[in-house]
Amino acid sequence: MRDQTEERFRPSGRRRRLRRKVVPGAAAVVVGVFLAAAAVPPAAAAPTADRDGSLQQALNALVRSDGMPAALASVSDGKGRTRTYAAGVGDIATGSVAPRDGQVRIGSNTKTFTAVVVLQLVAEGKVKLDDHVDAYLPGLVHGDGIDGGRITVRQLLQHTSGLPNYVDYLSDDIRHYEPRELLDLALRHKADFEPGEGWKYSNTNYLVAGLLVQEVTGRPLAVEIDQRVIRRAGLRHTYFPAPGELLIRERHPKGYHRDSAGAPFVDATEWDPSWAWAAGQLVSTNSDLNRFYSELLGGRLVAKPQLEQMRTTIRAGHPFADGARYGLGLVSTPLSCNDEVYWGHGGSMTGYETRGGVTEDGHAVHVAVTTQPGKATQKHMEELVNEALCSTARPGNGKDNGPSQ
Repeated sequence: MRDQTEERFRPSGRRRRLRRKVVPGAAAVVVGVFLAAAAVPPAAAAPTADRDGSLQQALNALVRSDGMPAALASVSDGKGRTRTYAAGVGDIATGSVAPRDGQVRIGSNTKTFTAVVVLQLVAEGKVKLDDHVDAYLPGLVHGDGIDGGRITVRQLLQHTSGLPNYVDYLSDDIRHYEPRELLDLALRHKADFEPGEGWKYSNTNYLVAGLLVQEVTGRPLAVEIDQRVIRRAGLRHTYFPAPGELLIRERHPKGYHRDSAGAPFVDATEWDPSWAWAAGQLVSTNSDLNRFYSELLGGRLVAKPQLEQMRTTIRAGHPFADGARYGLGLVSTPLSCNDEVYWGHGGSMTGYETRGGVTEDGHAVHVAVTTQPGKATQKHMEELVNEALCSTARPGNGKDNGPSQ
């Protein structure tokens, strides 16, 4: 995961010392195996349905041309109607078709869930965005150029704290990690910049935000996310894995890792995700992600003043698309049509990558693939999301890129 946990959530690292079950003949099995079907009967199909087959063709290309074992997508019209699509295989060894809307590890989309909990606590008067971290976690965040008495909660959520990214210092061991252990890894290193003096994507920010939630509420982060976000949004296929829980609970495509382009695929589905914690540990589906971001942008998870804070953005860099802007756990990405943007986050986790979001008028698209892709394939995923959302865009909607800082 060394890019986005994204960081591509660690494309090279922590993967060698568990099971290395190399899957032979991967390319021969993957290429040419496709499945496309609607999640609802044709009579009830959403207006966003793939009438000309272009979305399915794009998924097929991710498998056939980009070499992804499987690609899944879900398209929602904002009125409760959804269609789902899949291409490729859910299990390279058996050649079984990829399950439509199967569960995947959603990586840094988890950050938005964590941010929602923090903003709910802000609305309840239990946290202030411009308070310093030391007000809630006294003495915990200190090191070389690092001072929790100068870093604010807002800076954590917006990646402007300067905290070094602990992911860069993880070993290759695939094992269980405790949050404080991960924080210690980061604090051994010098700050990237003075608080508020730059922007750099760092999972350590959300690690600290998760610890803050636990300190303020007196309950585990997983419980807070479940009760405050997952249940409130009506997400039926989303959960925070328990400590030591390696199996994905419901039907899912297997996730794969390979050391380099052309190398054999290794089954990484059950690799311990605890290293991602508040920054990237959740499991979900594309359709649940569509619902989550729609509920959030619709004002049903966070009060209006706090949602406006989430939507107040600054320019973002790697690992996001050109023109992307980062708010508080929420990213706006420009569309190629009508000067619109969509809101989401995206996530990369060992074995999986997700991209997507929702427009102002409620149309939502998410796409997932079952190995961490290179930059070219990631770009193709972003183009797929853009085209799917633009095909439903209506002039005059969603032109707000959020207030700037």
